[in-house]
Amino acid sequence: MQSVKQNLPFSLILWGPPGTGKTTLARILSKEYGAEFLELSAVSSGVTQIRQAITSAKEMRQIQKSTILFIDEIHRFSKSQQDALLHAVEDGTIFLIGATTENPSFEVISPLLSRCRVMKLSAFTHNELGKILDRALIQDLVLSRRAIDISPELREVLTGSCGGDARKMLNTLELAISFHPEDSPVITAHDVQEALQQKHVIYDRAGDYHYDTVSAFIKSVRGSDPDAALYWLAVMLEGGEKPEFIARRLIILASEDIGNAEPYALMLATSCMQAVHLVGMPESAIILGQVTTYLASVPKSNAACSAIQSAQGYVREHGTDAVPLHLRNAPTGLMKNMGYGKQYQYPHSHENHFVEERYFPDELKPVPSFYQPTGEGREKFLRDRLSFLWKTRFKP
Repeated sequence: MQSVKQNLPFSLILWGPPGTGKTTLARILSKEYGAEFLELSAVSSGVTQIRQAITSAKEMRQIQKSTILFIDEIHRFSKSQQDALLHAVEDGTIFLIGATTENPSFEVISPLLSRCRVMKLSAFTHNELGKILDRALIQDLVLSRRAIDISPELREVLTGSCGGDARKMLNTLELAISFHPEDSPVITAHDVQEALQQKHVIYDRAGDYHYDTVSAFIKSVRGSDPDAALYWLAVMLEGGEKPEFIARRLIILASEDIGNAEPYALMLATSCMQAVHLVGMPESAIILGQVTTYLASVPKSNAACSAIQSAQGYVREHGTDAVPLHLRNAPTGLMKNMGYGKQYQYPHSHENHFVEERYFPDELKPVPSFYQPTGEGREKFLRDRLSFLWKTRFKP
């Protein structure tokens, strides 16, 4: 990284799922820059702590030393708390590194976000988790002293059960070791299974149980089980999850898993997002409960989601072709003379407001079929209509 080589630190937002090394990366960058490292947690810190950190940074600046202020879970800072950082970030008193599991576009105020670069971190792969596990077994003082032995099968369980979260994997390993007699270095399947169960007792907003619970919630709604969906919703709400986060996931689900089987679902989920933002907790629980039960109960279809993914994949593979002349707009006389819009057939001038026209590029043969409506809910009407209009492309 050129900024490290030239010792030119900059403000940064690290966005990624739990256990992907956001805090570790911040510490490494601070060491590489030779900067003073200050750390705050948005859960327990307020404007007073921010001002104290800025004061300390000003003192460091007088001796020509930079200060990196690391704020964990920066998405939990209110607007006023984020505002308190603006001037110090802008004039270079501090270089901010914020860590968040949430989309910073929604959670970090625009003036602060515009002064930072955003780096998106991905969950670790199985191979990467395996390397982290090996390093822990060799370099950790406690683990290396006990010479812990883990079978290949249990390694797969550890790396596969943490959802790409290295911290969760290492915590599970530590818990499994605590269940095992000190005089035996071999970790058993029972130890690991017991550790995995213990890890899931308490909902952890910071990460360990967070994504597992959200996954269970979404899959319960997708599976049309309103009771299970309400259970996981209650777990999240009682654990202090932000209602806006849940509402955003419901918006995505309404389009991805319900789609045109019940188009109203997306409108309702979007209204839910606005409502919980205006109302706040604890009353937002009622709104989320209503929308969750409705989305879980209506017919499901992922046809629209599959269709756009298929279309995007087709364009990536085959590229794009020219827009046919009859589909082009012709706002000027020159364009009309060049044939733009010529021979275009206006559907409303025909029976059923439809005319069999070619809307794909001329070079694209055969014509692909991306959208295949299901027979679920309102999508059955769309399937019947499209199969009547485009008899060779849509199945009746």
